[in-house]
Amino acid sequence: MSFKDHPGSGLVPPTDPGRTGARTETFLHRARIPVDLLQLGMRVVQLDRPWNDVPVLFQGFTLSTPGEAKVLRQYCSWVVVEDEESRLAPVLSKIPQLRQKTTEPLPETRTLEQEFPRAKETWRRTQTFVDKITVDIIQNNTLELGDARTMIRSCVESVKANASAMLWMGRIKNRDAYTAEHCLRVAVYAIAFARFLGMPDEDIETAGMCGLLHDLGKLKVPSAILNKPGPLTPDEYVIMQSHTTHGFNLLKQDESLEPIIRDVTLHHHERVDGKGYPTHLPESQISRFARLISIVDTYDAITSDRCYRDGRSPAEALKILYQNRGQQFDADLVETFIRMIGIYPPGTLVELNTGEVAWVVSTHPGRKLKPKVEIMLDKNRQRMTPYILDLSLQTSEDGNVREIRTPLPDGAYGITINERIHN
Repeated sequence: MSFKDHPGSGLVPPTDPGRTGARTETFLHRARIPVDLLQLGMRVVQLDRPWNDVPVLFQGFTLSTPGEAKVLRQYCSWVVVEDEESRLAPVLSKIPQLRQKTTEPLPETRTLEQEFPRAKETWRRTQTFVDKITVDIIQNNTLELGDARTMIRSCVESVKANASAMLWMGRIKNRDAYTAEHCLRVAVYAIAFARFLGMPDEDIETAGMCGLLHDLGKLKVPSAILNKPGPLTPDEYVIMQSHTTHGFNLLKQDESLEPIIRDVTLHHHERVDGKGYPTHLPESQISRFARLISIVDTYDAITSDRCYRDGRSPAEALKILYQNRGQQFDADLVETFIRMIGIYPPGTLVELNTGEVAWVVSTHPGRKLKPKVEIMLDKNRQRMTPYILDLSLQTSEDGNVREIRTPLPDGAYGITINERIHN
């Protein structure tokens, strides 16, 4: 059933405006919303579980403190709120908390070179953790997720110091370990994106947890279907879609996880046009975390090598996201993600118009085609002492403004990302 006009909604008993003591007729509407969209002043009238299961004083109350919202987030995935339609409309149609229009890079406390060692160690430890829970799922062992939050906090600290370092790590990909590495990369992208959106640290961690655990249900899908090179049959597609339910059920083993993390595992393939799966949620019922994860999940899937195909370029992936904004993906979030990641993400090998070859070091949200680069080869493709150049800060005084001509595959001219990271 739809909760847009939830049973019990109605109006304050009206009176004739022409009579003495008349008052204006007020319609109250009820809507089901994800708990992460709660705002102070909303009246909560129903939970997704019995009231006695949640430590709140009243069965039906107006949200007055951030602490009350935090309690609901810890115990519930969604609630029903009641208010005038004019007050609910902005919440149901837009997500103002996610509208980030910054065009300037976020501050960094460490350089790329300073942060690389910590990023590499954080990546290694988190990947070891993901590998372990992957084996546990395959072998039907008890799923132990107690260390997940600790791993994510380490990732958050590294991203806050210099996001490019962890994004560089995500460029190293093994097509034979796709699911495990995909979960880790999506976690890092989600952390960087949530930070770029201006979310508080607690929500940045939650976004990372959602990314890390969102696709574990794929380990319950037969590999013949998961890795099939050709189109899936209708029956196979149904089985593939079941990974969201499998993941949701797996995460139910850990009662300490916030419900919103399980919710994202179940709903990260919902669409804002209501045509997603598994439950065809309308836009107003898709949480901000599910919207965020759906974008970074798709981006990484498109750009990653699989056992049956090579990954496509970041530019192609961003074009697909942009073309599907407002239908499959939240339009504002897609545009913000493009500003954050850039056309040439950190760790991309590129050729300049001068013939020089360089690594993209970091991106500039307001100048997507002019990132900061590290020049590795001169115009004759010869090794040289590397140096950093910010393409967005060049002047044309010498008549030789460098621009990116084309991205290059990893390994071009004998330059590999493994070599760059581990030097």
